[in-house]
Amino acid sequence: MDTAFLIKFLGAIFAIMNPFVNLPVFLSLTDGMDLAQQRRAALMTVVYSAILCAVVAFGGPAILGFFGISVDDFRVAGGLVLMIIGLGMLNGSAGSAHHGTRAEKAGQDPESDPSFYPLSFPMLVGPGTITTIVVFTGQARAWPEYLAIAAGLAGVLIALGLVMFFAAKIGHYLSHTLRVVMIRLMGMILAAIAVEMIASGLKQLLPGLA
Repeated sequence: MDTAFLIKFLGAIFAIMNPFVNLPVFLSLTDGMDLAQQRRAALMTVVYSAILCAVVAFGGPAILGFFGISVDDFRVAGGLVLMIIGLGMLNGSAGSAHHGTRAEKAGQDPESDPSFYPLSFPMLVGPGTITTIVVFTGQARAWPEYLAIAAGLAGVLIALGLVMFFAAKIGHYLSHTLRVVMIRLMGMILAAIAVEMIASGLKQLLPGLA
C-alpha cells in the first residue's frame, strides 16, 4: 500500500465526510426517532454512502472519458469546488455546493427515511466527495494506490458508522466550541488540498507554468 498516497487521500476525504462535523445534522434529521430507528438510519446511511462511493470510484473515469474530459481538466474544476467548500467551512457555513440548498433541504419529507437523501446524498457523497474520489482514482497507477483509496474510504465509512450509531451519546459530549474548531481545521485542510489539485492540473494543462 502506498502510505503517502493513503495519507493524502484520507486527509481529503475525511475533511469532507468528517463524522463529527456531520453529527449535528444527523441528529437533527433523526430527531423524533427512537434509538433503534436512529441506529438503523445510521447503518443504512453508511451502506448507501459505500455504494455511491464504489459507483463513483469504478464509473468516474469512464464517465470522464465518455465526455472527453481529462483527469487534469476535472482536477482543476474539482479543486475549485473543494476550495468553495473549504472556504465555506472556514467561514462557518455548510455551503450549498456540497450540502444542498435550503430549497432542496426543504423538499425533504419529514416522514421519510433521511438515510439516502439528504444524508448519503448530497451531504456525505456530494460534489466534494465525488471530485476527490474521481481525481485520486485518476491519479492511481498501480494496485498499492487503488488499495490506499479503498482503505481510506473504508476507514472513513467505519468512523461514520460508529459516530452515527452512538450519535445520541457522542452528541451529548461534543461541545459547540469543539465542533467549530473541527470545522475550521477541516476547512483549512480542504482548501490546501484544493490549491494542490488546481496547481497540479494547471501544470499539466499549461506546461509553461511549470
